Amino acid sequence: MAQASAGTAGLLYRQFKEMQKAKDLPGISCGLVKDNVFQWEVMLMINDDCKYYGGGNFTCVLSFPSNYPLYPPTLTFQDPIPFHPNIYKDGCLCISILHPPEDDKYGYESAAERWSPVQTPETILISTISLLHSPNDESPANVEAAKLWRAEKNDGNMEFKRRCRKVVRESLGED
Repeated sequence: MAQASAGTAGLLYRQFKEMQKAKDLPGISCGLVKDNVFQWEVMLMINDDCKYYGGGNFTCVLSFPSNYPLYPPTLTFQDPIPFHPNIYKDGCLCISILHPPEDDKYGYESAAERWSPVQTPETILISTISLLHSPNDESPANVEAAKLWRAEKNDGNMEFKRRCRKVVRESLGED
């Protein structure tokens, strides 16, 4: 186990350094939590073209298990937590690529949609930003947010957008 953890730590360190050097990842900044390569603090600076979260700066923690890359990390948003159909109220992100590489007991996701060792921290964070732009309300983590998002799409109710903008202002220290 110690050897697997050492190999995992080496892989994570290389991936961390690559993320820090990447020039084609605007709006993503990473650091280690207390020099622990298994926990990354990530800042997602969402650009203005995102309808609901544009202009927001959201902090999250990407936590890697000792058996990474065979199993996925978790991504948890810190306060303020985006009001979003795919983010639990405790901040945990619900996205298929972070679900374990096993059969979905509910039959909702195919194995191809779930975690695969070809995923990297970069692909996870890009997918997270994409999800902020375009929520998946088919299997929501936050049912209230999903209902309000659907209402806005269907009848123009602006409560979802209002709640999102409030969180964006909090993320900027304006509220």
